[in-house]
Amino acid sequence: MLRQKKKSGSEERSGSPVSSCVSLKSDQSMMEPSNFQGGSDPQERATERSGSPVSSCVSLKSDQSMMEPSSFQGGSVPQESKGKTSASSESSHQPQKKRYSPPDQSCRGQPGSDSTVTGDKLQKKIKDVFDDLKKKIIVLVEHELESYMRILRKENTKYYRNTKNIRWELRHEVLNMTLYYLEEMQHKDLVEALQNALIGIIWHPLRKGMREKCLHVYEGIAKQGESTSLNNIYTELYITEGGAGQVNKEHEVRLIEKNNVTRHTNQMEQEVQITCMDMFKPLPEEDKPIRTVLTQGVAGIGKSICVQKFILDWAEGIKYQDIQLIFPLPFRELNLKKKERHSLMDIIYLFFPETKGLRLSDQNNVLFIFDGLDECQLPLAFQKNEFLNNVSTSAPLDAVLMNLIKGNLLPSALIWITTRPAATSMIPAECIDRVTEVRGFNDEQKEEYFRKRISDQHLASKIIDHIKESRCLHIMCHIPVFCWISATVLQRILEETDSEETPKTLTQMYTCFLIYQTIQGNVKYTGKNALDIPWDKEGMHSLGKLAFQHLEESNLIFYREDLDACGIDPSKISVYSGLCTQETVRFQDTIFSFVHLSIQEFLAALFAYISIRNNQKNVLDHQSESQESKKTEVIDFLKTAVDKALKSDHGHLDLFLCFLLGLSLESNEKLIRGLLTQKGSRSDCQKDIVEYINQSLRKIHLQRDQSISSTV
Repeated sequence: MLRQKKKSGSEERSGSPVSSCVSLKSDQSMMEPSNFQGGSDPQERATERSGSPVSSCVSLKSDQSMMEPSSFQGGSVPQESKGKTSASSESSHQPQKKRYSPPDQSCRGQPGSDSTVTGDKLQKKIKDVFDDLKKKIIVLVEHELESYMRILRKENTKYYRNTKNIRWELRHEVLNMTLYYLEEMQHKDLVEALQNALIGIIWHPLRKGMREKCLHVYEGIAKQGESTSLNNIYTELYITEGGAGQVNKEHEVRLIEKNNVTRHTNQMEQEVQITCMDMFKPLPEEDKPIRTVLTQGVAGIGKSICVQKFILDWAEGIKYQDIQLIFPLPFRELNLKKKERHSLMDIIYLFFPETKGLRLSDQNNVLFIFDGLDECQLPLAFQKNEFLNNVSTSAPLDAVLMNLIKGNLLPSALIWITTRPAATSMIPAECIDRVTEVRGFNDEQKEEYFRKRISDQHLASKIIDHIKESRCLHIMCHIPVFCWISATVLQRILEETDSEETPKTLTQMYTCFLIYQTIQGNVKYTGKNALDIPWDKEGMHSLGKLAFQHLEESNLIFYREDLDACGIDPSKISVYSGLCTQETVRFQDTIFSFVHLSIQEFLAALFAYISIRNNQKNVLDHQSESQESKKTEVIDFLKTAVDKALKSDHGHLDLFLCFLLGLSLESNEKLIRGLLTQKGSRSDCQKDIVEYINQSLRKIHLQRDQSISSTV
């Protein structure tokens, strides 16, 4: 009779959309469920439920039916579950047919085992453990399914986020299983509705966290505890569309000057200005959507600030509200995971823990922002990596990113990549729908920046007038970071006295900036104003050495071991807070960098010049390092610097050479006399080195402009 009932129950269940929790193809693979609700036959209960596609263990009518989640670290189960399963506990202790009889010796020496335990007692112990395990799993699944139904009914959705005693990994697996079976049951409308509802829940904490992170900005390094509201000082940047994305082989300062000339001579014909609002909107003549945008621009031109303002406007609900979620993933942080395997969803969970429980699909409108491609250390070999189209498939990090950029993963997602010009070729042109360029400030935006930055409008006008008098300073102020440096220096000088000579060249501006930071640091850490410039000779030498060594290797980011190698105590780096920045990043303690590439280039030049003046040591000639007694004259050292700069394909030593030549002028050397130990008279070699530069240019047939000699 029992067998007949089982057969009948199986037949009646065949019409159910889900025939088995183990296999969707055959009922034969389904294991007999344990009796958790009393002595009735489980097949009879299955027959009674066969008309419903959803298990009757959860209620759609009342929140009171929802069981509290179990504590999976102890042996207890929710009180409601205990009441329902008390009868099953008694029936489960009845003798049953043995299916597994491991030898007694297999448990000898194991924790909690006894060598005298008989086979029957061992079987009972295993059964009791697995009965308890099944109860816990059932409670977890019931709890999650009830949560999903509440979410779909828009009831008490905070409960889903506030559950603290269930691991997110377990909940994520239940979610995947739920979505999988809903799809198999042909309820794709519920799949989409549930995913969108979960995004709605995640949306709030994600936006809140991003707003807190992007609301304030530090120009260089602000005083301890101080920050500036980005909304108060942000000035719109001049962004143009176009560019082939090829490697740019000119120095960035030279590129800015060329752009400045182009803007004034033939702006309307050669440039199409674009705003962040229209970054992903096709032009009227374009017939395909814009998915992937590459934005290039020189160091400090405002790419990262532009990204930060974009995210802030989204987080505050001001703009870009058609985008559901934004995921900023800086390459300097992705580098720290370059040797690991992850799925795309794993990466999102790592960087944004508040998204745990989310599963993205092509139906979601999301934006990924990859800031700083020039800092990328991943082997982006676009032609050699595996094909991925599943957001949950693990692979090397570079493979995941490349498939996302190519559009194999989440083809509906928007991609925004920022980079310095020299790294644009890392992304194949066919993977990019639009190339834009951040040009920094135009003339009107420069004035707007100074008037926002300086509250005293009379003083702001004096600074603007002074900058206009120097062609070099006026050109460099297209870079927002240089505007900050100029404002810092000129505000102090013009506030205190009009008799002090104001800087008119690049070298003078950066030297005065270094002096200002030195004085400020001395006041901050000693509380005293020195009568003379309080130079820290040893500290400047170590900082300059760090800048020089890593400039030669084109490194912009340093780690603790790099500082140790140059004799800098990482715990005391705050002494140089106006020159260096330290940032705590995910997955690693702290990384260090200079506040701007040009600061690194200036300090590198200062280190090289002090070495030649004080010790006659040519730091550019690595072969002479083993020859301590070898001395080099200043003119020979400068010629070596010219040769190295002219041989550089990317022009990365041009500004270094500019600063070096500027420091060699007697008028500028006076500003750093406190760092020089050799006070004797010296011959001015300006004429000789200018002639050498001209000869070298003619010899290699280069048509470089005269910015090197005009900006020193």
